[in-house]
Amino acid sequence: MSDIKDILAKLLEKKMSIEEAERLLRANHVEEVGDLAKLDIFRKIRTGTPEVIFAQNKEPEMVIEITKKFLQSKQFAIISRYNEDQKILIHKTFEKAENYDIDINDLGKILVIKEKSYEFPKKSGIVGIITAGSSDIPIAIEAEVIAEAMGSKVITTYDVGIAGIHRIFTPLSEMIKKGVHIIIVCAGMEGTLPGLVAALVDVPVIGVPISSGYGMGEKGKGALITMLQSCSPGLLVVNIDNGFGAGASAALIANKISEKF
Repeated sequence: MSDIKDILAKLLEKKMSIEEAERLLRANHVEEVGDLAKLDIFRKIRTGTPEVIFAQNKEPEMVIEITKKFLQSKQFAIISRYNEDQKILIHKTFEKAENYDIDINDLGKILVIKEKSYEFPKKSGIVGIITAGSSDIPIAIEAEVIAEAMGSKVITTYDVGIAGIHRIFTPLSEMIKKGVHIIIVCAGMEGTLPGLVAALVDVPVIGVPISSGYGMGEKGKGALITMLQSCSPGLLVVNIDNGFGAGASAALIANKISEKF
């Protein structure tokens, strides 16, 4: 595959059309980190969704090497599902670097390292995030960080599940008044709340099943089945605990809708 300089040089020399150059620039470009990983450096350009370093089951040193490569190629790195050993090594490696800021959210197990001068571009999409219970908040935070990194404004309300159904109406009304384009609803146990919300609003709803519950419904299976079986139109469902997928999808939809206005 041609590199960016070759593509731009051929474009300037009129040896390549604008359409062909655009196709090549959007094509999947990978960069190797030794034999550890292949980084999809241009994913954000191609799809609008940033690549995130999924730290789970990786050795701390591997996470550091991948993170360094990210920071060389762009001005930020997002690391999700880290453990304590990984966090300690990240701190040790980057906390004294004067040109980087580290924003760590231990509840959501997600952190962002970026150059001090860098700001994520702002777009006009507005994403609402709701959780049924406090156990669902870590996944909601993961979705929030991703949506904000993609430029969307995020409005959140937590712990408004159907055990106290009266709690949902005021914050949901406020979200609609503020013009949310899409709403993410995280729920464990039997996972009823996303279907209920979808029945009350005229914007798309993304249900995120959370790995909590008892017996047959353990590990999010009950919530997943409930959401998939919902009779409420407009409800989309991601996999169990997939805060990243929900946040990325919501931001893509919200940002695209907002472009029309």
